[in-house]
Amino acid sequence: GIIWSDLRRKLLGATWYTDRLHRVYFDSDAEKFFNMLQDRFAGREVAISSMTRDEKRMLIFVSSDRLVGQLYYYDKDRPGTFRFVTDFYPWLKEEHLAEMKPITYKARDGLDIHGYLTLPVGVEPKNLPAVVVVHGGPESRDTWGYDSEVQLLANRGLAVLQVNYRISTGYGKAFWKAGFKQWGLKQQDDITDGVRWLIERGFADPRRIAIYGGSYGGYATLMGLIKTPELYACGIDYVGVSNLFTLFKSIPEYWKPLLEQMYETIGHPEKDKAQFEATSPTLLAERIQSPLLIAQGANDPRVVKEQSDAMVE
Repeated sequence: GIIWSDLRRKLLGATWYTDRLHRVYFDSDAEKFFNMLQDRFAGREVAISSMTRDEKRMLIFVSSDRLVGQLYYYDKDRPGTFRFVTDFYPWLKEEHLAEMKPITYKARDGLDIHGYLTLPVGVEPKNLPAVVVVHGGPESRDTWGYDSEVQLLANRGLAVLQVNYRISTGYGKAFWKAGFKQWGLKQQDDITDGVRWLIERGFADPRRIAIYGGSYGGYATLMGLIKTPELYACGIDYVGVSNLFTLFKSIPEYWKPLLEQMYETIGHPEKDKAQFEATSPTLLAERIQSPLLIAQGANDPRVVKEQSDAMVE
């Protein structure tokens, strides 16, 4: 999911921030053209998928939170005329899919935290079973747009909360740095505060909330069950980090140039030993009270199988 999301953003030439796509224009003609596209496809994200060398004929990509993607052919010699080419997933009807709405709430230390809430279609948005889906990275982010996993959960009647906790990208340098060395600490509190926000507003049944994520999201799942066992009915850890000490021992060769940065953003196994001991799930496993599902890829080179094996043991 993260790989496809990043690739898709690069292909579309877009920069994402809170809940809309923002562009910086280098000439007025480009700005005028894209404004025309945005007016034509109001409420959706629009990008140029490909074009001819003379930049006159092109394929326009259109998407939204309830639309996987459509392609339209456009010829600048025929202004204002768009020819429909294809719908990527024609069997998924927009009226059957759930809206992804941007939200903002205050963390316990006053920091503004942004995220997204997706509520099931045709169901009263009150006391719903809910899942908080934690993105990986952690230096990444959730974005507004079609998400098959979120839509699957919402289709089953679940409220879905996605939190861009501190260190998530796209919110500025100060927000990014606020998450340095906060694995299992303030980053986890941001997620917890988001779940409490969901409960306080009546969206979620406090007895039926799950936490789920992959990679760092799997780590946050484990720490959520450890730090706030009363909050979650169950957890799903997919290729999650379970021990910060052994994480650094299993760094693949192509990540070695990033080690100094990881010491700054995550911490150092020796200099931050006490913190690592307090935030490594395998060392705190006895605190987990709720049912936990663990999934792992046997050949994952980044979060290696030993991380999940140690947690299971």
